[in-house]
Parts: sequence; C-alpha cells; structure tokens
Amino acid sequence: MNPIRTNPPELFDSEPVGFSQMVVTTVPYRSISLSGQVAWNADREIVGRDDMYTQVVQSLRNIESALSYANASLGDVVALRLYIKQSHIHDSDPISRGLKDVFGDKLPCATWIGVSGLADEAFLIEIEPTVVPSDSIA
Repeated sequence: MNPIRTNPPELFDSEPVGFSQMVVTTVPYRSISLSGQVAWNADREIVGRDDMYTQVVQSLRNIESALSYANASLGDVVALRLYIKQSHIHDSDPISRGLKDVFGDKLPCATWIGVSGLADEAFLIEIEPTVVPSDSIA
C-alpha cells in the first residue's frame, strides 16, 4: 500500500505531538485521510477566538489547503464530522453559514457531534472530512 504520511506546510506541524496531518494511499485506489482540523494557523495560533463562524471557515480552509497539497479539492469532500463544543452545540447559524460560504451549493453530508472539550479550551469546533478524490473513482 505504501502510504505517504505528510504535514502540509500550511498546517501546523503535528509530528512532534504524535500524528500526521494527512495520509495518502494509492493502492487499491487513491485515498486521502485527513486529521480533524481546528482554527489553528500554521504557527499554532488560534484564528477567531470566541467566534464560531471564523473558526468554521478557518478549519475548512485548513482542509482545503491540505487537499490542494494532495492534488484534491473541497469538491472531493463527501462527508464531514463536526465536533462541536457542547457549550456551543446550539450555535448552528454561524456553523451553517460557514459551511455554505465555503462549499457553496456542493454541500457534503455531515454529522454534528457535541463534545465536552477539544484539544484547546479556545477551540469551539473541529472538522474531520471524508474525502473521495475524483481520480480514485473507476
């Protein structure tokens, strides 16, 4: 299978904390697995502290950057898992607006999951995509 484990330069370097941001495989078909993304920039600075909409958009832009690095796009995202801090689980308007602003009319399916906390107290949401690159479809 020979997976390629990578940390795209637009994302924070996760290797020191024990994981790769992305793994790409090519056998038996091309597959991209991407770690859940939060509102960190490449320097591990939180973008949009206390602002759900900004955190949603930053998380999705991180996904977009990683996919671009793997020659894929947001159009290849077929599903999302949104881990939403329980204290903000009813904050659906900025989440929906962020998803629509980034994906337009090509919205993937999604599961919204309330969680007690995320990796940093300031994170309001973490977004994990399921990606099926168009070049992997027979």
